[in-house]
Amino acid sequence: MLDLQLQITYLNDYTFGFIKTLLFYSFFKSLVGKDVVVELKNDLSICGTLHSVDQYLNIKLTDISVTDPEKYPHMLSVKNCFIRGSVVRYVQLPADEVDTQLLQDAARKEALQQKQ
Repeated sequence: MLDLQLQITYLNDYTFGFIKTLLFYSFFKSLVGKDVVVELKNDLSICGTLHSVDQYLNIKLTDISVTDPEKYPHMLSVKNCFIRGSVVRYVQLPADEVDTQLLQDAARKEALQQKQ
């Protein structure tokens, strides 16, 4: 499950960043219902089922657990959470759920459209 990591970055160029965000948005929409691990910028890692994602890459997870419960005992009682997109460092996805060739082709297509 932890084989593939995607780093979400926000680019200075608003237009290119917006197109890139839409690419990730449509990609994550296809993974709704799958188990993911979201690592936050404060080093908290949350495992759960992807419930929804919006155009700002805000994420809703259900049936969550933290990877280090000794460090974050206050999170043990939490079952669902909303994560603001700007605090996400990585999203770890199940490798068998990701078509890397399709993702690379879509990224190339977006890059070519930006050059025109």
